[in-house]
Amino acid sequence: MQSRRPSGEKISLVSCIPFLSVHAMCFAALWTGARWIDVAACIGLYYLRMTFLTIGYHRYFSHRAFQTSRAFQFILAVGGSLCVQKGPLWWAAHHRHHHRWSDQQEDIHSPTVRGFWWSHLGWILCSKYDETRFDAIRDFARYPELRWLNRFYLVPPVALAAALFFVGGFSMLVWGFFISTTLLWHGTFTINSLSHVFGRQRYRTSDTSRNNWLLAILTCGEGWHNNHHYHQNTANQGWFWWEWDPSFYLLRALSMFRVVTDLKVPPRQVKYAYLSYTDEELQRLRTGAGLWARRFKVGASPRAEALNSVVTAPAEG
Repeated sequence: MQSRRPSGEKISLVSCIPFLSVHAMCFAALWTGARWIDVAACIGLYYLRMTFLTIGYHRYFSHRAFQTSRAFQFILAVGGSLCVQKGPLWWAAHHRHHHRWSDQQEDIHSPTVRGFWWSHLGWILCSKYDETRFDAIRDFARYPELRWLNRFYLVPPVALAAALFFVGGFSMLVWGFFISTTLLWHGTFTINSLSHVFGRQRYRTSDTSRNNWLLAILTCGEGWHNNHHYHQNTANQGWFWWEWDPSFYLLRALSMFRVVTDLKVPPRQVKYAYLSYTDEELQRLRTGAGLWARRFKVGASPRAEALNSVVTAPAEG
């Protein structure tokens, strides 16, 4: 896959030092060993922080897929910052830019335009993209507490690391913070890289987004990427019962207690839009999509034919 990155896009050695240092600290586990409580902390903090990232940074700050209070909004921002992926305004602004230009030349982490490894982690280590795109996140930039956290985003993760050390010693610090954070980074990065390379396509989009069940498990429901790129502002990314989306299950539970409200879900005409596709369109999707297309043949049943008459949803890229 040939890279077509613009000049000036180079990995910063200064950015590499902390990034590689976190990875290097994982090898300390060879000396500390692993107690069951250390491994539990590693797995638990991986999924806890991934949930904050997908619910907070992604579905709320990037796409406004639900409503919540200002207090819980800040909790989501703090929880997302524990992932050590910079501040909420920085993250959401860059993500909105990605959706606007997905897999086009302007997309700064497209694997088809800039290459796989650049899309996976290279762009994050490029000083060219250190600044927050405040013009793309004006709706949340008006909150002073979010601007403060966006500037001092390292405060929560450093506090977490210190707490792990005082509670469980050095071995818990290694497993609960360094190993867990490294796994969390690469789990998140797969959505930029692998979700545009491997998987199945159900919907026509202007990009290479794909659905991948394994990535959905690793990222608490984010792997249904073709669904998401077709219709972006939904609180659920798994649209069918078999599409595992624990982040949405948690949002549904929170909505029962009115912690969050106005959960957006795809309208019926959007969800079943693929039933209106022609055989030629389905064949093109099958080329990169695989098995699912053989299960849904347009016009194969009265139900499908009935839906074809009412489905007129446009694709959203």
